[in-house]
Amino acid sequence: MTALFPFDNSYARLPDRFFKRIAPTPVEAPRLVRLNRALAEDLGLDAVRLESPEGVSVLAGQHVAEGSEPLAAAYAGHQFGQFVPQLGDGRAILLGEVVGRDGRRDIQLKGSGPTPFSRRGDGRAALGPVLREYLVSEAMHALGIPTTRALAAVTTGEQVIRETVLPGAVLTRVASSHIRVGSFQFFAARGDVDGLRALADHAIARHDPAAAEADNPYLAFLEGVIRRQAELVARWLTVGFIHGVMNTDNMSIAGETIDYGPCAFLDTYDPATAFSSIDRHGRYAYGNQPRIALWNLTRLAEALLPLLSEDETRAVAEAEAALSGFAGLFETAYHGGLNRKLGLATTRDGDAALAGDLLKTMAENGADFTLTFRRLGEAAPEAGSDPEPAAIEAVRSLFIDPTAFDRWAERWRRRLTEEPDVGTARRQSMRTANPAFIPRNHRVEAMIEAAVERQDFAPFDTLLTVLTRPYDDQPDFAQYAEAPEGGGRGYRTFCGT
Repeated sequence: MTALFPFDNSYARLPDRFFKRIAPTPVEAPRLVRLNRALAEDLGLDAVRLESPEGVSVLAGQHVAEGSEPLAAAYAGHQFGQFVPQLGDGRAILLGEVVGRDGRRDIQLKGSGPTPFSRRGDGRAALGPVLREYLVSEAMHALGIPTTRALAAVTTGEQVIRETVLPGAVLTRVASSHIRVGSFQFFAARGDVDGLRALADHAIARHDPAAAEADNPYLAFLEGVIRRQAELVARWLTVGFIHGVMNTDNMSIAGETIDYGPCAFLDTYDPATAFSSIDRHGRYAYGNQPRIALWNLTRLAEALLPLLSEDETRAVAEAEAALSGFAGLFETAYHGGLNRKLGLATTRDGDAALAGDLLKTMAENGADFTLTFRRLGEAAPEAGSDPEPAAIEAVRSLFIDPTAFDRWAERWRRRLTEEPDVGTARRQSMRTANPAFIPRNHRVEAMIEAAVERQDFAPFDTLLTVLTRPYDDQPDFAQYAEAPEGGGRGYRTFCGT
């Protein structure tokens, strides 16, 4: 019989100081909540076997699969701006790597027991945060945003103690890799240039093979990470996503969204929105995310200085030149995304101001972010077809002062007349840029409550079904597109650790 996972473990072949080898801690009574069968197929895995007692045992950390070399990775990181020289996987264990249709992927268990990096923690995860990460990461994938994925969620039959006693669970997470900005900081903080170079060479081979051919491969690698992060954060903003804890140890050099702890989505648009209970000063607020991404990338550049050049002055100059490109990359990606949301296929002077004025008007009038853009698509004029008055009113009704929207919409419609004739395709094009369904925070909380308090996973299954088709109308699930009462103000998220 073939192995359950056809592991090929490149990270485990790095020097021992990169990680600690440790097996998951067995649990009392593992039970499968959900297997992501489509992802399993993409990875070349046998979904039937993964759903069997043999598979569930491995997904829960009860047994170590053939070919697995379980380890907890070492890394450091800046947490809310304060540097911690050693963090590491405190409740996650990398089982190994598989090569599927989309290339090499890590298979990691999250909540699989204590490791040498647990720092007095229990290494476990509660059911609520596991379901949140499963749901939101799969929703982000469906929205077309680079992200880690969820392969499975398993309950453990055990309890974990946080503020209260909660049911335990394990998430099986899939990622292009789990290498973080903090991974490089770990070696830089120790003056371990050999380790830094080995990690950079591994990351280049895995994520930036073309960089190996550049005159300065490490500079090309840095530029690649900058580009991926600029584009990623721009895409977060276009769907109203707030990561919540953008520490350097939570920034993947692969350009994927990772570590969905206190994450949430905007309801009412306000760039100062910060939902995380531990982000007391709004460091990681929605509108601050581009600035923080650059701050984190600057920390990566500092760590890489010994590899960029033996001449420190030259190394700093090259790092600064690379970092100076972030703003342009972000603005291009962000404003390109906003143009698509507004139905603009071309770019003209004044487009950024047009989009910015809409956002300003939304913030001043308590408009819902997702509904405004979705309904705007229905209110867009097309060749030979004016929008229904009801469609226009549906957008206006989202604003405290509808006439403020009217004034902006007059400019928008004039701008659309400068676009090439797209026939009747504009509204459909805008639907593909403006989701109808996002993981509404109140829906996510209701799902978690049902699972944790009543062991009822039907809301989880329904919400997952809806969110895997975010751009479709889905009239049978129209209530899942609705904004919460009060616009979501006062909502708080928690890390789950």
